[in-house]
Amino acid sequence: MATVTFRDETATGRPLDEFSLPGLPETITARELVRLRVREEVARHNANPSARFNGLVHPVDAEVQLNGYRMGAGRRIDWERQADIAERAFLRNGFLLLVGDRQIDDLSETIDLTVDQVVSFVKLVPLVGG
Repeated sequence: MATVTFRDETATGRPLDEFSLPGLPETITARELVRLRVREEVARHNANPSARFNGLVHPVDAEVQLNGYRMGAGRRIDWERQADIAERAFLRNGFLLLVGDRQIDDLSETIDLTVDQVVSFVKLVPLVGG
């Protein structure tokens, strides 16, 4: 079993947030890793609901704020729906997935978590007017 650190970073590499998750399989696909990350962050939010959600992707009916999303008070989030949104965001370059020092380009790629234990998510901000 492996322990992985999920880290959110800016495009310049500055860390924004991170959390570790133990007990993961030694190998996993990028798709499973993204879905696992989303499931964990949604579970943490739902266990202690607040008016703010700081997650990988924009929840439905939430307002975008600096470094997070404003939610209705006490609103629960559906992790599977969020994971589907995250997969689509990855496919349209909404964020980069870095495992160790390499970029993952395909959600079906298998990742060895015994070698690379830091997984970085870099959210990409669309250019205004472009």
